[in-house]
Amino acid sequence: MTTHIERLIQQLDDSTGPSYDARAELIGIGSDAIPAVIDGLPSLGGFGQLTAIEVFEEVADPRCGPALIGLLHSDDSTVREWAAMALASLEIDGSVEPVRRAYRACLERATPPDWSEPEGIRWALTELGARTPVVPPLTARLRATAADIAPGWPSARFPEVINDLADHAQVILYSQFWRVDAGRTYGISDNGLDWQLDWSAPWEHLVEEARSWSILEATEAPVGQSIFATPTWIDRTDLYPER
Repeated sequence: MTTHIERLIQQLDDSTGPSYDARAELIGIGSDAIPAVIDGLPSLGGFGQLTAIEVFEEVADPRCGPALIGLLHSDDSTVREWAAMALASLEIDGSVEPVRRAYRACLERATPPDWSEPEGIRWALTELGARTPVVPPLTARLRATAADIAPGWPSARFPEVINDLADHAQVILYSQFWRVDAGRTYGISDNGLDWQLDWSAPWEHLVEEARSWSILEATEAPVGQSIFATPTWIDRTDLYPER
C-alpha cells in the first residue's frame, strides 16, 4: 500500500490528467494517506503541491496543519494563498499568527492588495477570527437577504453603498455584477474599465480615487431588480497592519 500511495503522490504533479485520478484515489484512501502526502510535499512542484492541498482539505486531517504552515513560505504565490485558505477552512489550531505573518510578508513584497494572494489571505484571516471587515450600517442594511438567493447588493442602491463605504474610509478594490434568473446566478462580464490604484498614495487619496472609479462602474453597469453587485473592499488596517 505504501508504495502505491507514494506513486500516487508523484502523479499529483502531472497536470496532463493523472493528477486528477491520483487526487481522487488519495482522497478515497483518506487519513491513511496523509502522512505520506506530507512527506512527499518537498518533492512536488507547484501544481502538485496545490493538488496536495486539495487532498488535505477533502480529507480534513488536522495532522496536515504543520505542512500547510510550511507552505506559507513557498516561492509560489498561489501555493501560499491556498495554504492559508486551507488552514482557515480546516480551522487548524495555531494558524492565526503564521497566516498573519504571511500577509505581512505579502505586503512587504509590495504585492498589490487587490491581487489574488493578499485577497485569499485576508479571507483566511477573517475566517480564523483574526480580521473583522468594516461594514458600515447603511451598507449592512442595504445588503440583499439570504432569502433573495442573490449575492451582494441590489444594483439600484449600489451607488449608495459605494459612498457609504468611502465615507467610512474604506477602499473599494473592485466590484462584480450578477444577474439572478429563475433562482440561478450568472456573472455579468465587466464593462472594460481597467482601473488601478497607486498604492504609494495617501490612504485618503486611495479612498476617493476608488470611490470615483466605482461610481463610474456603477453608472455603466446594468440596473434592474435581478441585477446585484458585490464590491470587495479593505480598511486602512489591511494595508498598514499593526505589528
